[in-house]
Amino acid sequence: MVETSQSAPAGEMRGAQNPDSGPAPQTGTRRVAAKSGGTPDPGDATGAVGGPLAGVRVLELGSLIAGPFAGRQLADFGAEVIKIESPDRPDPMREWGRARLEGHTLWWSVQSRGKKCVTLDLKSPRGRELFLELCREADVILENFRPGTLEKLGLSPEVLWQTNPGLVIARVSGYGQTGPDANKPGYASVAEARGGLRHLNGYPDQAPPRTGISLGDSLASLYALQGILLALYWRDAKGGTGQVVDVSLVEACFSLLESAVPDYAAAGVVPGPSGSGLKGIAPSNIFRSSDGKWVVIAANQDSVFVRLAAAMGAPELASDPLYSNHASRGVNQEALEQLIAQWAAGFNHSELAACLDRHAVPNSTVSTIEDIFEDPQLRARGMLVDVADEQLGTVVQPGIIPKLSRTRGGIAWNGPLAPGSHNSDVYAGLLKLSAEELQDAKDEGAI
Repeated sequence: MVETSQSAPAGEMRGAQNPDSGPAPQTGTRRVAAKSGGTPDPGDATGAVGGPLAGVRVLELGSLIAGPFAGRQLADFGAEVIKIESPDRPDPMREWGRARLEGHTLWWSVQSRGKKCVTLDLKSPRGRELFLELCREADVILENFRPGTLEKLGLSPEVLWQTNPGLVIARVSGYGQTGPDANKPGYASVAEARGGLRHLNGYPDQAPPRTGISLGDSLASLYALQGILLALYWRDAKGGTGQVVDVSLVEACFSLLESAVPDYAAAGVVPGPSGSGLKGIAPSNIFRSSDGKWVVIAANQDSVFVRLAAAMGAPELASDPLYSNHASRGVNQEALEQLIAQWAAGFNHSELAACLDRHAVPNSTVSTIEDIFEDPQLRARGMLVDVADEQLGTVVQPGIIPKLSRTRGGIAWNGPLAPGSHNSDVYAGLLKLSAEELQDAKDEGAI
């Protein structure tokens, strides 16, 4: 019933040749063989996961979005991601999302797909011992704690590198690991404001609205993924060592400001919000069809504007000095957009899109999630994937990006519903704990 509301065997130390090294990581490599196959059907994204990251083992700490979103993508492409949750405080993401199926939120099924879930108390001596044993067998640690948390637990990078010099340690936080604000708590909404994105959103002289998603978290996760892959490449292909990947939510948002930095530095230009379009970029805006749908029409390039003018039955607009080039259209943006709005209002959204498509003018209706479920392009590209679940039946998941032609990856399973679902697999299978040792760890509260 749907309710709505707001393992590999242990072997030699991974990524390093010198297990007895000191605090500083030592040079060493562990090459990972990627599994290859034929050209895949982009719609087939479930089942056994090979992928380019097969053989990479990741220990995911932290919770919610920043960090775990990167872990999800690593799992999609074949990494063995072991998600570690506190025995008495599991990831709050288990309770996030608007819909529940059989009492479980579905966002968790997506965010933790393909991951192995174990419980471990990093504050207990035995828990830290087990974590260090896991580190010996891992390639990557991914965490999104407030800076200094690992250090307070006695698990600083220097300590971890004593166990495994090849560890790549990705640390996602609000402001980064250094600087005067490093220890401040940070959330996506705050990062979007501090990094400059919030100021550019909305309309002039109105309060800057928030995008309806945690954009700053997801951006930071993408940079964490990028940094992990860069660090693994340097370690394994270049004979490097483990290193820290330091990702700031604020900096991730700041990185998208396009020309704002050089424009301000050179000329003092302070860009502001421009509503549904961009000032001086015309035509590239939303226009309402006769049936009330908003349609984006993007024809600001000269050659594309020629095609739009033809679609409008007014080819003379393309040679009119007011609109004949990018600069003149920017100056006369308001008048031009009024002309296009009057024309677009004469069609329903399907007719308008068909007309624009015939003339190769980029366009799209502003889609709701309901529209996306009916989108044949996204269906054909495997962006809506049915993933079977023994308890939940079928969960529709967003598909995998990017599409790789040979090492495609896949969704191995929905996020495990119970904390510690893979305790036996990881602690007995990977670390070779006996049944007695496993029970002792449980009795001590370590797992």
